[in-house]
Amino acid sequence: MADITVKAAYGSVVEDDEDGLLYIGFAEGEDEDEAYVLFRQPVGGGPVWFEIGDESFGAEDAVQSVVQDPKGITVTLDPDKAAAFGFARTVAVRIGPGCEDAEPALLALRDMLGDRFKP
Repeated sequence: MADITVKAAYGSVVEDDEDGLLYIGFAEGEDEDEAYVLFRQPVGGGPVWFEIGDESFGAEDAVQSVVQDPKGITVTLDPDKAAAFGFARTVAVRIGPGCEDAEPALLALRDMLGDRFKP
């Protein structure tokens, strides 16, 4: 069982030309107070920032691995970065069949994380 679970209703992939960053996220809803996970990386590659629900619960190079299963993905965090996430080590993102734009977000995440993403 994961330390934190987000039930995604939406997936998103946004490339921001102004700041040169690629954002991949999964959110429970569209309101600011709803749970989400966000992966962020410079478009040309580089370190991946990961956050859960708020930028204050995030860190660079915190993702050790992401494993996809029929229920969604499970993010395992680097133990050295656990303090930034309230000492959570795993985050489950439940992606049901009704999750809008889940497939493009998963494909982009696979590209972003490379061998850290396990299908």
